[in-house]
Amino acid sequence: MIGIAFTGSGKTLVFVLPLIMLALQEELRMPLHGGEGPLGMIVCPSRELARQTFDVVEEFVAVLKNKGGYPDLRSMLCIGGIDMRSQLEVVKRGVHIVVATPGRLKDMLAKKRMNLDNCKYLTLDEADRLIDLGFEEDIREVFDHFKAQRQTLLFSATMPKKIQTFAKSALVKPVIVNVGRAGAANLDVIQEVEYVKQEAKMVYLLECLQKTPPPVLIFCENKADVDAIHEYLLRKGVEAVAIHGGKDQEDREYAIASFKAGKKDVLVATDVASKGLDFPDIQHVINYDMPAEIENYVHRIGRTGRCGKTGIATSFINKNQSETILLDLKHLLKEAKQRIPPVLATLDDPMEDHEELAKASGVKGCAYCGGLGHRIGECPKLEHQKSQAIAGTRRDYLGSGGYGGEI
Repeated sequence: MIGIAFTGSGKTLVFVLPLIMLALQEELRMPLHGGEGPLGMIVCPSRELARQTFDVVEEFVAVLKNKGGYPDLRSMLCIGGIDMRSQLEVVKRGVHIVVATPGRLKDMLAKKRMNLDNCKYLTLDEADRLIDLGFEEDIREVFDHFKAQRQTLLFSATMPKKIQTFAKSALVKPVIVNVGRAGAANLDVIQEVEYVKQEAKMVYLLECLQKTPPPVLIFCENKADVDAIHEYLLRKGVEAVAIHGGKDQEDREYAIASFKAGKKDVLVATDVASKGLDFPDIQHVINYDMPAEIENYVHRIGRTGRCGKTGIATSFINKNQSETILLDLKHLLKEAKQRIPPVLATLDDPMEDHEELAKASGVKGCAYCGGLGHRIGECPKLEHQKSQAIAGTRRDYLGSGGYGGEI
């Protein structure tokens, strides 16, 4: 099955609850013995998303055991940054549900610390992110470890061409459940776009923080900006924490836990926090930098306006942004019936000449990434991936390849 829905619509429950029901049914029919399992598995692109999903599983499992009188279902978090011995202890007792990131999962399967002989249910959460991060081959290797017939579920808020190609080869005649257009922005988010000169962004950021009460999420494109903004906010007396891929696991877990608990007002992050992570009652998302691809913008602003609540997303733009991403943003605002600022409204829009073509073909915008402001011939994501492929070929030729690991 392929599930496509806007961010904050409750996709996690759609795959967690059936998995728990499957595990419960199997445990009642034939209890697991030591070393057996898992019966079902959820693969996530980042450690933070895996931990969040694991916590959701644990919450429901605890209620079933304590209040429902049902058998104990054992779940395991299989991610890097955690001692593997503690994970192996769960496997030795028999594990029903595993929530994993590709790196640690691949490692445990390769070392035969765990097998998928009894696994019947596989979910790929935030599949677009999994593929973007280069985990496609790792996931295909995981497929090779399955012995029994399995049900595979693929979930995402966006559905670019690369994911469609992967789905065709990985799934057999999938049922597609689509809530709205793949890649569309959440209509519960008020999108505001501000033109801010690069040198004025830091000061204007403080003004933006006054728009709403906390909690507020700030997104940056690179780690250096995250650290600089975090330090600046602390100097100004703002209760802020920061996460990015360069921080160790303990720091990342502390930042997310304290922000979720309301002990910190602001979280500054790279896109490691943009996909799937569910923060309660986020009032305001600020894009300090516009992302290079519009699908990442959709994921970022989707951290607010969740589960029917309304939120605000403020994005800083200036001449540093490519015209392609600005045109994509213009069309996304138009589709969501949001105010289009003059700086975007005056852009020369080549897509206006393609409207009749889009009606005839049924394809709006780019057929590769889903961006509405350009066609596939001008797709920045496709160009970037071509460049990466060429660079990868050169590295392999020179003998300096290697596994990049998980976020």
